[in-house]
Amino acid sequence: MNEKLIREVQSVPGLQLVAVTKKHTKEEVDELARLGLRVFGENRVQEFLEKYDPAYEWHIIGHLQTNKVKYLMGKVSLIESVDSIKLAAEIEKQAEKAGLVQPILIELKISDDPNKTGCPLCEYPGLLDFVLQQPHLRLDGLMCIASHTDNENKVAEEFDQMKEFSRQLQQKVPGADILSMGMSQDWKLAAAHGSTQVRIGTALFEPQD
Repeated sequence: MNEKLIREVQSVPGLQLVAVTKKHTKEEVDELARLGLRVFGENRVQEFLEKYDPAYEWHIIGHLQTNKVKYLMGKVSLIESVDSIKLAAEIEKQAEKAGLVQPILIELKISDDPNKTGCPLCEYPGLLDFVLQQPHLRLDGLMCIASHTDNENKVAEEFDQMKEFSRQLQQKVPGADILSMGMSQDWKLAAAHGSTQVRIGTALFEPQD
């Protein structure tokens, strides 16, 4: 485990580390917990359910199918990857059934990479309006996956665009102040451009420098 990286991220004021544990074991999750981490992110629902431990805080960060939503109610503190009205409507339906309010982030497709997921920017206003009308959804902020490129200027521009979306959202919804952006390869850049939460997986499991 890269304890040096954990300390480095945790030393940044106002920045939360979400440890991404996809393809890693429950034993590795427990080891990260022993190092002081308590917030874990999973991409796939089935893998999440196999590792779920109520002692920890869990986020769903991957593309979420509507037929899997029901398995998450009462177990995840944040669904970060809400990218469509269809998905938001299903979360609302299942949260109402479970008698709870589900915190979510809206994931925006800030990259022009066709393989990246997220709500297209042209559809964001409609999704935002829909989410804000749902009594069992609580919008806590925004999420994105930036372009995977060595061009730091391009990535920085995407992060700055997200920061502006976040600023505008907080004018409408003051409590929606999470900006989840930055992963193993670009978390420092994300933090410098306004991220409040980074999702780091690969680098956590590498040996220390």
